[in-house]
Order: sequence, then structure tokens, then C-alpha cells
Amino acid sequence: MLWSIIKIAVFIALVAGLTLGSSMLLELDGGVRIVMAGLEINLTPIKAVIALGLMVFAIWLLMKLAGLVVAVLKFINGDETALSRYFDRSRQDKGYRALSEGMLALASGEGEVAMAKAQKADRYLRKPALTDLITAQAAEMAGDRTRAEKVYKRLLTNEKTRFVGVRGIMRQKLADGDTETALKLAQTAFSLKPRHAEVQDTLLELQARKSDWKGARETLSAKLKYGTLPRDVHRRRDAVLALSEARDVMAEGKSIEAREAAIEANRLSPDLIPAAVLAARGYIEQGNKRHAVRVINKAWQVRPHPDLAAAFAAIAPDETPAQRLKRFRKLLKVHPDNRETRLLEAELHLAAEDFPAARRALGDLAEVEPDARALTIMAAIERGEGAPDAVVKGWLARALGAPRGPQWVCDKCQHIHAEWSPSCENCESFDTLSWRAPPNSPIAAPTGLEMLPLIVGAIEDQAGETEPADADEAVVDAEIVAEEDAAKAEK
Repeated sequence: MLWSIIKIAVFIALVAGLTLGSSMLLELDGGVRIVMAGLEINLTPIKAVIALGLMVFAIWLLMKLAGLVVAVLKFINGDETALSRYFDRSRQDKGYRALSEGMLALASGEGEVAMAKAQKADRYLRKPALTDLITAQAAEMAGDRTRAEKVYKRLLTNEKTRFVGVRGIMRQKLADGDTETALKLAQTAFSLKPRHAEVQDTLLELQARKSDWKGARETLSAKLKYGTLPRDVHRRRDAVLALSEARDVMAEGKSIEAREAAIEANRLSPDLIPAAVLAARGYIEQGNKRHAVRVINKAWQVRPHPDLAAAFAAIAPDETPAQRLKRFRKLLKVHPDNRETRLLEAELHLAAEDFPAARRALGDLAEVEPDARALTIMAAIERGEGAPDAVVKGWLARALGAPRGPQWVCDKCQHIHAEWSPSCENCESFDTLSWRAPPNSPIAAPTGLEMLPLIVGAIEDQAGETEPADADEAVVDAEIVAEEDAAKAEK
């Protein structure tokens, strides 16, 4: 409606301008005198303007006739397409003009205008390979997905535009959540253009969703081959895929294959913590404790992690707390100021019932970086040193509302995971999980055995006694007090 009003206003302005200009020319005095070869012609201003317009038109007509004569001469000389090219030239000019206007409208977000221009260009050019793509994208922009899909299917019939059609339908299926069909289309698109970075990423993501780790590793190798992925990133992601393959094999009960796959994943990326843990446990099952220690030490040098500490503890599960503390000394010296190292050392001293040493190891973490784990350790230390119940309850009350601490968090959507996985379970992005404190960490119930990963089960007394140690009593009592406080809060 607004566009029609604007066109009417412009037409009225042009008519008014021409009328005003004509009246001014009629009122002007004098004129134009042309003298040539003894012939004199006197023209009034209005006649001079009309004569100028006729002369321009005559020159344009003369040029067109000259072009036609040239085309006829070429046709006579054997160029059979000379005349058709001459008559199609103006048609092509109009078609390409409409095509460019359609592309501008598409870039401006005007879907309906882009479709109209594409239809006009198709009438003049008769080249659907050029116009169908604009029509499909404009139809998607305008919300007409049925028409877009119809155009994409039409593109499939032409070998030159087949990739565009496959990619367009693939994106529609992804938007609809039909990952099965999208995966097949992504594989077809990849076979047509293996260098296409977007298709590579889409195929890799879909293969990871379907746990097709072998296919995903082949796609990852293609990304490295065609230069769309740096070599260091390729090694890391290949290790992630190898680790995922190992976990699937382990779930199937094929322990030997799982160990080999885990060791391969650790070899590809020694700093990948889940791979190091799985490889270490594979070595432990084989009875090769020396290799397990080497794997954990190498990963611990990159970043201390509680899963690495738990795997290191599993190397000698029957040792006494004092023996365990002595064995862990070398590991604790690698990053002595690291937060995880300090928490680990405090837990080891707790298990050995050396509460002052546990307090020294913990330092000011319970005040400077208070999370549920540090506060629970502090409650166990206070209880072990014989502090009043009010003090222990105070630490536990703080632990109830404290952040959980570092967890596996997706770098893309910030979703928190209970354990590491190759893809985010929320946004399904591949290899985006990192071990860090989430922006808004949820409240976690302080469970003693959960907070103290190295105090797993009761350490059997070598004399056959079944009575728990004071440190374990402190943890159990801390759990009971926390449950009572939680019940009171609910009431």
C-alpha cells in the first residue's frame, strides 16, 4: 500500500515538473538558429528541446540498426547464433538486472520481493540454476518452506546444482529435528563436495550424536586432509572420538578392545583426563601398574583432577592410609599450590586421622574459595579435632548452600554434566566440555563419600576389626547432621 502511494506521488511530481518546464520554455524569448550550407532554421525553445530529443532517439536507433546489420552479416558468414544472440541481448540485460535486484532484496531480508524478482529473472534468462537458489532462499525467508523444498528438489535433477539442493533439504531436516534423514543427506553432500567445511562440521556432529565413532573419525581425518582443521585440534578431537569408541566397547563387555582403544585415546591426547583415567584403569586390569602410574602422572602434570586421584588410588586399593599418603607424595609435589592438590592432600590426611595436617593442607580454601567439597572437609576436620556440634553444623550449613565447585561444563551453552561425555547432552555440540566452575553453580547436597573421593568404602583393618576409624565416623556424622538440617528446612 505504501509503495503504491509513493509511486503515485512520484508520477504526479513528474507530470507537474514536465508541465512547469513546458510552460517556462513557452514563455522564453528568443530561440535557436541553425545555419548550414546556406540553409537557415529558426527554432523556438520548445521546438529546440523536441528536436534534441528526436536527435538522441535517432542516434540510438541508428546504433541498434548498425548492430542488427553486423549480426546479419555474421549470420550470412556462417554464425548461426548471431541473430539469436542479438535479440537475446536485451532480454539478458533485463534478466540479470532482475537477478541482481533479487539478490539485494534477499540480502535485505525482503523475501517476497526477492521471489518476485527471481521469477522475473527466470522469465528472461531461462536459467533455473541461477534463479532457483534465490527462489528457495527467499521462500524460506518468507516462511514458505513447502515451496522452498519443492525448488530444492528441482535442483537435485541438475548435476551442477545437486549439491545445493541436497544441502538445502539437509538444513530443513535439521530444523525439523529429523536427524536420521539429515545424516543421510549430509553423507551425500559430503560425497559431492568433501572440501565443504559446513558439510564436514554437520556430518561430524550428526555422527557423534548417533555414536558412529568410526565414521566420525573418518570425517575428522577428511577435515585435516582438506585443511579445515588444525593438526593439534585434530589430535585432540580424534582422541575424544577414540575415547568414546572405547567407552562403547566397554559397555558391550569387550574389555580387551576397550583397553586398547582407551590406550590409543590417551596416546593421541595425554592431557585428555577421561582418556587418561580409562587407560590407567585398563593398565590396572592388566596388572601393569607401572604404566598406569606413568599415564596418571603425565595427565596430572597438565591438570590435577579428582578422577585422576581416584584412579591413582585404585592402583593399590588395599593399602593403609599412611601407605597411601606416602605413595601420593610424588603426585602432590607436581602442583603443590593447585586447589585440587590441596584438597586431595587434606583428604589423605583425614583418612590417616592427622587432622592438624589436614587443616594445614586445606589452608584458607574454606574461606577464600568456599565450595561444598572444601566446606565438608572442614566440617570433618572440626569433628575429628573434637569441636562442638554447633561448629560442625555451622560448616555443614554453609556447605548446603555452597556451589558444587569445578564440574564438566559445556563451553557453548553452560550446561552442567554429571560426568564427561564427547557431546553436550543439552546443545549436542561436539567436544565442548571443560572442567571448571560453572557461572551459576547449583546447590549440591554435601555427601561425605561424594565430597571425599579418596575415602571410598571402609579401609579394612589388617587385624580384622570392623569398627570404623574416627575420620570415617566424622564423615558419617556429618552426613547425618546435614540430613537432619535439610529435614528441618523442609518443615
